[in-house]
Amino acid sequence: MSSASKETTENAMMKNQITEGVIWQQLLLFFFPILFGTFFQQLYNTVDAIVVGRFVGKEALAAVGGPTSTIINLLVGFFTGLASGATVIISQFYGAKRADKVGFAVHTSIAFSIVCGGVIMLIGFAGAPWALRAMGTPADIMDYSVTYMRIYFLGTIPNLIYNMGSGILRAVGDSKRPLYFLIAGCLTNIVLDILFVVGFHMSVAGAAWATIMSQTVSAVFVLFVLTRTKEIYRLFFSKIRLDGRMLKRIIRIGLPAGLQSVMYSSSNLIIQSSVNSLGTDTVAAWTAYGKIDVLFWMIINALGISITTFVGQNYGAGKWDRVRKGVRVCLGISFGVTLFLTAVLFNFGIYIFQIFTDDAAVLAIGSEILHFLVPSFVTYVVIEIYSGALRGMGDSWLPMLITMFGVCALRVLWILIAVPIHRDITTVVFSYPLTWSVTTVLFLIYYHRFGPMRHKPRTPKP
Repeated sequence: MSSASKETTENAMMKNQITEGVIWQQLLLFFFPILFGTFFQQLYNTVDAIVVGRFVGKEALAAVGGPTSTIINLLVGFFTGLASGATVIISQFYGAKRADKVGFAVHTSIAFSIVCGGVIMLIGFAGAPWALRAMGTPADIMDYSVTYMRIYFLGTIPNLIYNMGSGILRAVGDSKRPLYFLIAGCLTNIVLDILFVVGFHMSVAGAAWATIMSQTVSAVFVLFVLTRTKEIYRLFFSKIRLDGRMLKRIIRIGLPAGLQSVMYSSSNLIIQSSVNSLGTDTVAAWTAYGKIDVLFWMIINALGISITTFVGQNYGAGKWDRVRKGVRVCLGISFGVTLFLTAVLFNFGIYIFQIFTDDAAVLAIGSEILHFLVPSFVTYVVIEIYSGALRGMGDSWLPMLITMFGVCALRVLWILIAVPIHRDITTVVFSYPLTWSVTTVLFLIYYHRFGPMRHKPRTPKP
């Protein structure tokens, strides 16, 4: 490495406050851009539904927000899990100041996005009609659904490039610019939705084209930043290729997260089926509740991503005590925020319900769900923070197996055994605190007795 390159690397690493700065400040500085990004991602996904629902009709609304989103989330969510492996690898090498390894990881990650994007595009485009029929999609929305899905999957490559590029930036401690790019894409989507659907009367096809064009805008911004930076994670188009050894490392860490995403989606589909069997009022109440508890999931997921990057860089730098303290601090922040949000939603969440409906029966069921589930949020915190920390250390398979058993398998067993005996909404939703509590105990045992940190020495006190 030339002296100029060494100087650039050293200067870049001197700016890395994740391995040096005040822990709680670094976690929060990283957390808030991710949280706002998640908010805009939710807005991004909602705009299409609002526009077509208002200006095309309920069939178009059902097509955009119903079975199509389930299939899209299943495929794209699997890749997002795989991509987390690249984020962990890059954060560890960046923390360890391994400039050459960071370069290999960055270029392999982008190449991997292009390859996966092409594969998912072909599968999604060709398999859309079959998948929609397999889900029992109503005939009156089938044409809308096929049109939307096929156009959406044409934009898979820029979608995955944005997700991977944002993961690279977050891995090196930059969570602000991915937020800016997401906001730019969201605003583009709103403008194009109105132009194509309202102005040009392109129906759901207009919404789909608006989505993939706005995702392309975000991808272009990410690529521009990665190719113009002077730091060690700079992207060169001529070097984009799959490095076999690096790809194996990325998949080894990311595959469990991808499988975990698929398992979560599958278990939630079973729960949704149980809710559907309880009648329209219950389905409406459960749908509205899902718009309320998203506040908790946005916050806790952002904290999980934050601790993954924090642990990844400090673990790579060999700062074991800082890893331990970072996990404790993140747990403290998470429990504090969760308890505050629990108090707010428990006492005032019913007023949010009233935004969606004024039906007395739906509000009664919704209030029952709200007051039962919201106090149980606290039982999930350890799962998110410990699993995020373990991923940051490169330990992803056993956490995935713990989650598969404690959350997914146990939840399905509860639904299949308990719900037929006592068929009501409380029995269905009890599957959440039950499985969260069991999985939390398993994570506590694994992390403290068998996890990667158990052999790491503590810094002796002076």
